[in-house]
Amino acid sequence: MKIKVVENQKELEDAFSIRKIVFVKEQNVPIEEEIDQYEDDATHFVMYGDTDNPLAAGRFRVVDGYGKVERICVLKEARKSGAGRKMMNAIETFARKQGLHKLKLNAQTHAIPFYAGLGYEVVSEEFLDAGIPHKTMVKQIPTEALAD
Repeated sequence: MKIKVVENQKELEDAFSIRKIVFVKEQNVPIEEEIDQYEDDATHFVMYGDTDNPLAAGRFRVVDGYGKVERICVLKEARKSGAGRKMMNAIETFARKQGLHKLKLNAQTHAIPFYAGLGYEVVSEEFLDAGIPHKTMVKQIPTEALAD
Protein backbone atom coordinates (compact mmCIF):
# COMPACT_ATOMS: atom_id res chain seq x y z
CA MET A 1 0.00 0.00 0.00
CA LYS A 2 1.24 3.46 -0.84
CA ILE A 3 -0.25 6.81 0.07
CA LYS A 4 0.09 9.83 -2.18
CA VAL A 5 -0.65 13.49 -1.72
CA VAL A 6 -2.91 14.13 -4.69
CA GLU A 7 -1.00 15.92 -7.45
CA ASN A 8 -3.17 15.50 -10.55
CA GLN A 9 -6.74 15.11 -11.76
CA LYS A 10 -6.61 11.29 -11.97
CA GLU A 11 -5.48 10.99 -8.34
CA LEU A 12 -8.19 13.44 -7.26
CA GLU A 13 -10.80 11.43 -9.15
CA ASP A 14 -9.49 8.26 -7.46
CA ALA A 15 -9.90 9.90 -4.03
CA PHE A 16 -13.40 11.11 -4.93
CA SER A 17 -14.35 7.63 -6.19
CA ILE A 18 -13.46 6.09 -2.80
CA ARG A 19 -15.41 8.78 -0.97
CA LYS A 20 -18.44 8.27 -3.19
CA ILE A 21 -18.41 4.50 -2.61
CA VAL A 22 -18.03 4.76 1.16
CA PHE A 23 -20.00 7.87 2.05
CA VAL A 24 -22.57 8.25 -0.74
CA LYS A 25 -23.26 4.62 -1.65
CA GLU A 26 -22.71 2.84 1.69
CA GLN A 27 -23.77 5.57 4.11
CA ASN A 28 -26.33 7.45 1.98
CA VAL A 29 -24.67 10.86 2.33
CA PRO A 30 -26.05 13.17 -0.37
CA ILE A 31 -23.41 13.78 -3.06
CA GLU A 32 -23.82 17.56 -2.71
CA GLU A 33 -22.85 17.26 0.97
CA GLU A 34 -19.96 14.88 0.33
CA ILE A 35 -18.26 16.87 -2.42
CA ASP A 36 -18.37 20.36 -0.95
CA GLN A 37 -17.09 23.92 -1.22
CA TYR A 38 -13.81 23.05 0.55
CA GLU A 39 -12.41 20.64 -2.04
CA ASP A 40 -10.24 23.26 -3.76
CA ASP A 41 -8.80 24.47 -0.43
CA ALA A 42 -7.97 21.00 0.86
CA THR A 43 -4.96 18.75 0.46
CA HIS A 44 -6.21 15.35 -0.67
CA PHE A 45 -4.68 11.94 0.00
CA VAL A 46 -5.25 8.64 -1.77
CA MET A 47 -3.98 5.17 -0.92
CA TYR A 48 -3.24 2.66 -3.65
CA GLY A 49 -2.96 -1.09 -3.33
CA ASP A 50 -0.36 -3.33 -4.92
CA THR A 51 -2.14 -3.21 -8.27
CA ASP A 52 -2.46 0.60 -8.19
CA ASN A 53 -6.15 0.35 -7.36
CA PRO A 54 -7.39 3.10 -4.99
CA LEU A 55 -8.29 1.74 -1.54
CA ALA A 56 -8.62 4.72 0.80
CA ALA A 57 -8.84 8.49 0.83
CA GLY A 58 -8.74 11.48 3.12
CA ARG A 59 -8.43 15.22 3.06
CA PHE A 60 -6.76 17.86 5.19
CA ARG A 61 -7.27 21.56 5.74
CA VAL A 62 -6.01 24.19 8.15
CA VAL A 63 -8.96 25.70 10.03
CA ASP A 64 -8.65 28.14 12.96
CA GLY A 65 -5.09 27.08 13.72
CA TYR A 66 -5.91 23.37 13.73
CA GLY A 67 -5.04 20.76 11.18
CA LYS A 68 -8.49 19.46 10.30
CA VAL A 69 -8.57 15.82 9.22
CA GLU A 70 -11.60 15.07 7.06
CA ARG A 71 -13.26 12.48 4.84
CA ILE A 72 -11.19 9.49 6.02
CA CYS A 73 -12.56 6.41 4.28
CA VAL A 74 -11.43 2.92 3.36
CA LEU A 75 -13.07 0.49 0.95
CA LYS A 76 -14.72 -2.52 2.62
CA GLU A 77 -12.15 -4.94 1.23
CA ALA A 78 -9.27 -2.96 2.75
CA ARG A 79 -10.78 -2.43 6.21
CA LYS A 80 -9.03 -4.19 9.08
CA SER A 81 -5.81 -4.18 7.02
CA GLY A 82 -4.22 -1.19 8.74
CA ALA A 83 -5.13 1.08 5.82
CA GLY A 84 -6.97 3.59 8.02
CA ARG A 85 -4.08 3.81 10.48
CA LYS A 86 -1.59 4.27 7.62
CA MET A 87 -3.75 7.02 6.10
CA MET A 88 -3.97 8.82 9.44
CA ASN A 89 -0.21 8.51 9.99
CA ALA A 90 0.46 10.00 6.55
CA ILE A 91 -1.88 12.94 7.20
CA GLU A 92 -0.39 13.54 10.66
CA THR A 93 3.13 13.52 9.18
CA PHE A 94 1.98 16.05 6.58
CA ALA A 95 0.49 18.22 9.37
CA ARG A 96 3.74 18.12 11.38
CA LYS A 97 5.66 19.24 8.31
CA GLN A 98 3.27 22.21 8.10
CA GLY A 99 4.27 23.13 11.66
CA LEU A 100 0.89 22.30 13.17
CA HIS A 101 0.65 21.23 16.82
CA LYS A 102 -3.08 20.50 17.05
CA LEU A 103 -5.30 18.24 14.96
CA LYS A 104 -9.08 18.05 14.92
CA LEU A 105 -11.63 15.78 13.29
CA ASN A 106 -15.32 15.03 13.42
CA ALA A 107 -15.60 11.28 13.96
CA GLN A 108 -18.61 9.17 13.22
CA THR A 109 -19.47 7.76 16.64
CA HIS A 110 -18.81 4.15 15.59
CA ALA A 111 -15.24 5.20 14.64
CA ILE A 112 -14.41 6.90 17.95
CA PRO A 113 -12.50 3.85 19.31
CA PHE A 114 -10.32 3.83 16.17
CA TYR A 115 -9.39 7.50 16.54
CA ALA A 116 -9.00 7.19 20.34
CA GLY A 117 -6.45 4.45 19.66
CA LEU A 118 -4.48 7.01 17.65
CA GLY A 119 -4.45 9.50 20.53
CA TYR A 120 -7.52 11.60 19.74
CA GLU A 121 -9.82 12.72 22.56
CA VAL A 122 -13.54 13.55 22.37
CA VAL A 123 -14.21 17.24 23.04
CA SER A 124 -17.86 17.67 22.04
CA GLU A 125 -21.32 16.36 22.56
CA GLU A 126 -22.82 14.21 19.83
CA PHE A 127 -24.14 16.02 16.76
CA LEU A 128 -25.53 15.02 13.38
CA ASP A 129 -23.62 15.57 10.16
CA ALA A 130 -25.33 14.33 6.99
CA GLY A 131 -27.74 12.52 9.32
CA ILE A 132 -24.90 10.52 10.92
CA PRO A 133 -23.98 10.90 14.63
CA HIS A 134 -20.52 12.45 15.15
CA LYS A 135 -18.33 13.84 17.93
CA THR A 136 -15.42 16.26 17.56
CA MET A 137 -12.03 14.88 18.61
CA VAL A 138 -8.65 16.57 19.00
CA LYS A 139 -5.03 15.50 19.29
CA GLN A 140 -2.01 17.46 20.42
CA ILE A 141 1.14 16.63 18.50
CA PRO A 142 3.98 16.45 21.04
CA THR A 143 6.74 18.97 20.40
CA GLU A 144 9.35 16.19 20.20
CA ALA A 145 7.35 14.60 17.37
CA LEU A 146 7.78 17.82 15.40
CA ALA A 147 11.51 17.18 15.13
CA ASP A 148 10.93 14.09 12.94
